[in-house]
Amino acid sequence: MSTTTPFDLSPPSPPQLEQLTASLTRDERDVLLEHGTESPFCGVLLTEKRPGLYCCRLCGLPLFLGGTKFESRTGWPSFTAPFNEQHLAYVRDASYGMVRTEIRCARCGSHQGHVFDDGPPPTHQRYCINSVSLDFVAATDALPDKLGRGVPEGVVWMPAAT
Repeated sequence: MSTTTPFDLSPPSPPQLEQLTASLTRDERDVLLEHGTESPFCGVLLTEKRPGLYCCRLCGLPLFLGGTKFESRTGWPSFTAPFNEQHLAYVRDASYGMVRTEIRCARCGSHQGHVFDDGPPPTHQRYCINSVSLDFVAATDALPDKLGRGVPEGVVWMPAAT
């Protein structure tokens, strides 16, 4: 997990945001913009196992690596760590009579889900994310460039050699 990012994290302009939200379905709007939650065990990404990246459905920013996804049996896709800490915003959520940490896309502010401290090693984190908040990009496909920002968006993402 990198602490620096080659991605432009500046928010979309108002016209860009309007264009991005215009294509959302009612369910996507409810979750991404109104901080709702999709029903458990119904998300299309729940069983996705291919190598790749999970990007913000609204703006296309990479949020999670496929290799960090695990079966949590909660009904939502779960990850042990973000693609990059800078790509997520953490917000205290005291709704529904409990205190949780909400996860939002750091670039566009769209609601993704919540993070909990009951995940597997090594992080012990469970990023519980709505399928409707994400777009899956297979490892062989180009990343979305929804804001026209150019490389690294719009090209096939390859992890740095370690």
